[in-house]
Amino acid sequence: MDSDFCRGIHEECGVFGIFRESNSDVATEVYYGLYALQHRGQESCGIVVNDGGVMGGFKDNGLVNDVFNKDVLHSLGQGNVAIGHVRYGTTGSSTRANAQPLIINHIKGSMALAHNGNLTNASVLREELEMQGSIFHTTSDTEVIAYEFTKQRLKSNSIEEAVSKSMKRLKGAYSLVLMSPQKMIGVRDPLGFRPLSIGTVDNGFVLASETCALDAVGAKFLRDVYPGEIVVIDKNGLRSITENSIEGKKALCVFEYIYFSRPDSMVEGSSVHIARQRAGAMLSLQHPVQADVVIGVPDSGIDGALGYATQSGIPYGIGFIKNKYIGRTFIQPGQMQREDQVRIKLNVVTSTVKDKRVIMIDDSIVRGTTGARIVRLLREAGAKEVHMRVTAPPFLYPCFFGTDISSHDYLIAKERTLAEITENMGLDSLGFLDPASLDMIPDNYHGGICTACFTGKYPIDISEARDKLELEKRLTRKIEE
Repeated sequence: MDSDFCRGIHEECGVFGIFRESNSDVATEVYYGLYALQHRGQESCGIVVNDGGVMGGFKDNGLVNDVFNKDVLHSLGQGNVAIGHVRYGTTGSSTRANAQPLIINHIKGSMALAHNGNLTNASVLREELEMQGSIFHTTSDTEVIAYEFTKQRLKSNSIEEAVSKSMKRLKGAYSLVLMSPQKMIGVRDPLGFRPLSIGTVDNGFVLASETCALDAVGAKFLRDVYPGEIVVIDKNGLRSITENSIEGKKALCVFEYIYFSRPDSMVEGSSVHIARQRAGAMLSLQHPVQADVVIGVPDSGIDGALGYATQSGIPYGIGFIKNKYIGRTFIQPGQMQREDQVRIKLNVVTSTVKDKRVIMIDDSIVRGTTGARIVRLLREAGAKEVHMRVTAPPFLYPCFFGTDISSHDYLIAKERTLAEITENMGLDSLGFLDPASLDMIPDNYHGGICTACFTGKYPIDISEARDKLELEKRLTRKIEE
């Protein structure tokens, strides 16, 4: 899978928060929630616990179960509110300083913030805040949001009022979980690029990027946070502020269904598992081919393969076994090391493909390099033909809303024709999902979706958008000057 093994596409971040009426071991509950969201970010993670208005936390680079052992969790103590974050940085480099949640202390109290998404005007806002005296300790857009909230909080009567005022200045994608001394707040940008769900537990509420994290702590799904909504949770329960909502306009990232979310999650009322099967079925109708077996590249290609097989009548087979105990290949420092790791991480089931015409289903092709390596593995295992079908259209345009496709430089479909990609990857044929089919993938969601990385039709103005490492570049330029 080009996206999973070559890391041409990176996941979003994951956010989680829990509010209970009385003190308990909320840190451990957040740990379980983050563990369920680990697929959304493997660079760093963190947890902040609120005990009577005193906030203490721990964060570091690494996976959840490596960063948070029993001693670390115990050191966080008990509280009635806690939030957590798993990160893949779409703005800012992979340093410990950029790990989240962020804790901000100011004259009206403390605030902790966890963010999933990407601001398109982060660089503009940061320069403005710097000119007003703000001192930044990270190079992520999350700190820009935190300082904007703080700036508004100093002249507002409540944290939710400050958040509402700030939303009028923030542009781009953001789903946020934050806490003040007495409240936990969930926020979703006006177009709803990124998902955010609400769950209920005994004497409390949970906020999470995906419903699978609600399941991990035994929470009952209540509903999704609406685009543009602020949900405020405190001792009086849950209340909603919708003054920043835009009636009838949504732009949910379609890649939540294609790749990002876990198959057992529900996103905006639609099953991710079913959405991927539907995409596979559509591929079968759009790009049929005579073959003996349909296989999927783990993990998110498997559901698509099941859908293709069911629709076409061609048998489904297990084509690959994935070694789940090796680190994510994107951690490797260079392309050669990444490709060497593919054979270790993914092994072909020879009995499934030997002497057979194989249809291989995957979720995307970005650069094509690792996909070519996987095709060679199938050839070496004796596959007579390899036909690749992709449950997404070709990537042709950069994404500025949290998916780390910020440049044309690595998009193979932008540089080469379909025939050239097919030859380059050693395939007998190649077919992508028709962009016109994207809004039919979800089985129970009829709002707008963002397909800009495939179509170039951006739902908001991107004129202020910058490269992921723009803030580092700005700092470098200032030092040189």
